[in-house]
Amino acid sequence: MVGKLGRVTATISPGHLGEVMVPVRGGSEAFHAYAADEDVTISPGKRVVVVEYFAPRTIVVTPM
Repeated sequence: MVGKLGRVTATISPGHLGEVMVPVRGGSEAFHAYAADEDVTISPGKRVVVVEYFAPRTIVVTPM
């Protein structure tokens, strides 16, 4: 998962979960997501990179 690109589908704001669609296994799947920088808000439609993965469905991302 780390290093994969995704697209934000629900706003990621400081201290709150958002949602990111990430291509896996030939399709795309939704993951709960936090921003790596705790002061950043990432809007829907923005592309992000996965920097951490917590099984089964939570990721930490940074904007591209």
